[in-house]
Amino acid sequence: MDKLKAYIPLVVTSLLSAVLAVMIYRWVDKPRQIIVRETTPAQYANWSEDLLNDIRPRTFLSSSPTNFISAAERVTAAVVNIKTMQESRFDLWGNGSVGTSSGSGVMITPDGYIITNNHVVEDGDEVEVTLNDKRRFKADIIGIDPSTDLALLKIKGKELPYLDLGNSDSLRVGEWVLAVGNPFNLESTVTAGIVSAKGRSIDILEGQDRIESFIQTDAAVNPGNSGGALVNTNGELVGMNTAIITRSGRYEGYSFAVPANLVRKVIKDLRDFGVVQRGILGVFVDEINNARAEELGLKTVQGVYITRVTPGSGADEAGLQKGDVIIAINGVKTRTMPEMQEQVGRYRPGNKLNVEFFRNGKMNKAEVVLKDKSNNTIAQAADEANMLTNLGFEVRNLTREETKRLHVEGVKVISIYRGSTVERTNMDPGFIITKIDNKFVRSIDELIRELREAEGKVMLEGIYEDYPGEYYYAFPLNE
Repeated sequence: MDKLKAYIPLVVTSLLSAVLAVMIYRWVDKPRQIIVRETTPAQYANWSEDLLNDIRPRTFLSSSPTNFISAAERVTAAVVNIKTMQESRFDLWGNGSVGTSSGSGVMITPDGYIITNNHVVEDGDEVEVTLNDKRRFKADIIGIDPSTDLALLKIKGKELPYLDLGNSDSLRVGEWVLAVGNPFNLESTVTAGIVSAKGRSIDILEGQDRIESFIQTDAAVNPGNSGGALVNTNGELVGMNTAIITRSGRYEGYSFAVPANLVRKVIKDLRDFGVVQRGILGVFVDEINNARAEELGLKTVQGVYITRVTPGSGADEAGLQKGDVIIAINGVKTRTMPEMQEQVGRYRPGNKLNVEFFRNGKMNKAEVVLKDKSNNTIAQAADEANMLTNLGFEVRNLTREETKRLHVEGVKVISIYRGSTVERTNMDPGFIITKIDNKFVRSIDELIRELREAEGKVMLEGIYEDYPGEYYYAFPLNE
C-alpha cells in the first residue's frame, strides 16, 4: 500500500504535464485548414439541331481519381463496329473475289451520324455498322477527307447512344485517357493510358493539304481500333484513334489520335458541304532550331519560320513577310509546324485569323483572311467543285496584282486533267477565262453559275498572259 501511495504523485505529475503540453501546442500551432478535392460530377450537354456545338471549357479536374467505370460505360455504347465490303473483282480466268475490312466508329448524334477514319471506308462499296447491342445498319458515306484521314457516315435511327465532342486543347501531357474500339473483331474493348505528347507528326498521310497534329498516347491500340474513341475520364471524345507505330505489326506503346477540335471542323464541313472547306494561310514554313532562334533574336526555340509568302494570299495581303516567325494564332501558341497546321485547319476560307509574329526583334500582330487554293474566300459545295473537276480543270480567282497588271478580270486555269473534256479543246494551263458565252466572268462563283445555266455547248473566251490576242475554246457540257 505504501508503494502504491509513492506512485500516485508520479502519475499525477505525468498527467498534468501531458495536459499542459497539449495546451501549449494548441496555443503555439494554430489549427490548419485541410482541403479535400473531389471530382466535379460529369456534365453532359444535350444535343441540339447543330451537329457540333461550340467548344466548351472542361468541367472537371484532370487530376481526378482514376476511376474509369462511368466513362467506360458511357463510351462503349456509342462505339460501333464498321465493316466494309468490296464488290466482286474478276481476274482474267473469270475467278471472282469479295474483299472485306473492318474498323471502328463513334456515334456523335442520336439520329445516326458516325465518325471514323477515311482508310476504314475508302475502298468499300458497301458499309455496314453494328452497334454495341448487336443491331446492324447500312450506312451512307456523307463525305471523306484524306488530308486528315476522317470520314462521316450516316445510318437511319432515333435515340441512338452518342458521345459529346470534348475540348482536345484542354488535354495535358500525363493526363489519363481511354481508348475504345473493336480490335480483332471483339466487342467494344477499353484500354487505358496517358497522353504522351501533343502535336505529333508521323508522316503517314499524303497530299499537300495533309494535317498531322496527333495526340500520342500509350493506351493499347490494335488493328480494328482505327476510327475508335479516345476519351478523357469525363467520358468526352477528345480524339479519334488513327494509327500506331510498330515494327511487329502489333501494339508497341505508341498510338496516335486526331484531336477532337480538328475532327469537329472537318465533319461539320462534310455534313454542310460534302467536302472540307480548307482555309490556306498562304505561307511556306519551316521549323525553328536553336541556331535560327539565336540569329533572329528569339528568347526561346519556338514558333514557325516563314520561308516564302504566296502572292495574293491572305498572308500577303495582311503584310506577312519571308523571315517572320509565327508565334500564335488566335491566341494559341504555335510552337511547331503541326500545331500551326492544326490551328489553321480549324477554319474555313473567309475566316479571319489573328496572327502574332516576331519580326526584327519585336512582336507584331496581323489579321489574315483565309482563302482556298483557288484564291477564293467563299465556301464551295461539293457539287460545285465536282463540276469543274468533271470538266477537267482547276481554276482560281485572279489576284489583285494580276488584275491590275493585265487590266482584265477573270478566272485563271491552273491545271488541266489528262483525257478530260477541257484537255480535248487544246487549252493550256495559264489561260485566263474572261467570258463564257459572251457573258463576263469575274470570279469562280460567276463561272460556276454560268456553267449551271448553260445548255449544250459552251464557249470560253479569254487570254494568255504571255501571248497576244484573244483565244476561244468550245466544248459540250454533257459529253
